[in-house]
Amino acid sequence: MASAIRISRLPASNPHHKPSSDILLDDNRFHALLSDADWGRLPLAIWRRFSKRHVDGATVVYVGEVEEAYFNRIGWWLAQLARLVGGPLPTGAETGVPMVVTVTEDAASGGQIWTRICARSHGFPQVIHSSKRFAGPTGLEEYVGHGISMALRIFVEHEALVFRSVGYSFQVGPLRLALPDWLTPGDLTVTHADLGGGTFRFTLDIIHPRFGRLIRQSAVFREATS
Repeated sequence: MASAIRISRLPASNPHHKPSSDILLDDNRFHALLSDADWGRLPLAIWRRFSKRHVDGATVVYVGEVEEAYFNRIGWWLAQLARLVGGPLPTGAETGVPMVVTVTEDAASGGQIWTRICARSHGFPQVIHSSKRFAGPTGLEEYVGHGISMALRIFVEHEALVFRSVGYSFQVGPLRLALPDWLTPGDLTVTHADLGGGTFRFTLDIIHPRFGRLIRQSAVFREATS
C-alpha cells in the first residue's frame, strides 16, 4: 500500500494554464490584516496567492521539496509529544523529499483548511492538518485540533509575508483559556517568501526563549497545474 502513494516533485510551469473559474481574485481577508502600505510592499505573486478564494470545498495544491530540516533535542521530543494532540509539528529531519500542501476553503468556519503531506524514505508520508480561521484576538488564528489554537499576527519583512504566534489557547465549548508560557513551545514563525518564476519558499521556525531554536523546516513550492 505504501508504495502506491507518490508525491510529485516541482513540475514545470505551464504558461497556458488558466485559473479555474471558481477562483475569485478580490478576496481581501489577509489584506485586511495589514496596512495598505505594508500590503503594497509585497511582490505581486504573493498578492495573488493570498487574494484568491475558491468556492467552499474547492482546493488549491502546491507541490515542492524540503530543503532544510532541523531539530534540537528538545524540539525532537516536542514534535513527538505533539502527536498526542494530532501531530501538528513536523517529525522528520529528511531533506530532498517531496512535500505537498493543499489549501481548502472551509464553509463551516469561513477560513481555510491547510493539509501538509511530507514524504519519507520509508513508510507512509506524515500528514499534518490545521485550519486558519479569521477570528480570535488578532483576527487570525491557527487551529490544530483538540481545542488548541494559536493567535497569529502577520507582518511584511524583506518583501516576505510573515505569520508569528502571539499566544496559545485551549477551548472547551464556549470557554477559551489562555495557555501559560510554560505550556507552549515558544515563538512560532512561518515565512512565505516569493522566489520568482512561480516558486516560493515556506519556512517554519519555533524558537523557545530558554532553549533556543527547537524546530526549523524550509521547503520550496510551486502551484500544481493540470
